[in-house]
Amino acid sequence: MQITHELAIRELATREQTTDAAARVSLHVQVVREIRRCLTPYHAPGKPITGSTVISDGVVVDSLTVMDMIMELEDRFEVSLPMNVVAEIRTVDQLAVAILRRIAQR
Repeated sequence: MQITHELAIRELATREQTTDAAARVSLHVQVVREIRRCLTPYHAPGKPITGSTVISDGVVVDSLTVMDMIMELEDRFEVSLPMNVVAEIRTVDQLAVAILRRIAQR
């Protein structure tokens, strides 16, 4: 009986880990999708917005627009990014990771 109980606990833990991993992937997809949605009006047509896309190169998207976008994303995901973190963000992936870390800290 003990072995069966231990196997059931392990199976349950494995299912929970799988569910947690799936939820994290789903959240990551949502965050990246929202970032892309915010960047689309400012991005050159025909060029995909990828994780390595630089958010602000100072030409197409100015710093005020970036701050507006970040505030919109903060509201959408109910997080607050510290200014020292925002100052270091250059790419879509970096912004997504910063948002996901703040969500995880809630």
